[in-house]
Amino acid sequence: MSRSLLTRIPVPVRFGALIAVALLAAACGSSGSSSSSSSTGAQAGASASGSAMVISTKAGSAGTFLTDGSGRTVYLWVKDGTGSSACSGACAALWPPVTTAGSPTASGSAQASDLGTITRSDGTKQVTYDGHPLYYYAGDSSAGQTNGQGTDSFGAKWWLVAPAGTSITSAGGGTTPSAPASSAGGGWS
Repeated sequence: MSRSLLTRIPVPVRFGALIAVALLAAACGSSGSSSSSSSTGAQAGASASGSAMVISTKAGSAGTFLTDGSGRTVYLWVKDGTGSSACSGACAALWPPVTTAGSPTASGSAQASDLGTITRSDGTKQVTYDGHPLYYYAGDSSAGQTNGQGTDSFGAKWWLVAPAGTSITSAGGGTTPSAPASSAGGGWS
């Protein structure tokens, strides 16, 4: 019965259905590997146990700034609210969130008391520092690079993060408060 039904379907239709199934399988497969590779990149600073992200520090021309345990620079985004991320989709592709499977730990000048996590819409745990969600920059190809510093993409600035939890807003290492300061007139910019 099914063989006679198949012979009644024109060859171009059968061929088109076969291509559609193959494309669907390829799309599902590439989506899974893409997610896997971004997860692997985001876990680059995980501890030896492989479960918790280590947030550390590095000294550079901009001053001392936060990195993951492998030395990869992390950033904060001015558009985020304290304890929430506004970066998803294309933004998260260029600025992958720093994620962890366990509780993040501190090393170097990073303060353990400033570390935390938020839950993203996809269920992953994003690392925060002084309430700021942390991100990598896809344009940084090796440890210690700061190519994302001062970038204005997706509607707001991206800054290095000082161990005090403030944004580093210049190459010379100047910082601004992580929240508006009443007397200094500062804030995120």
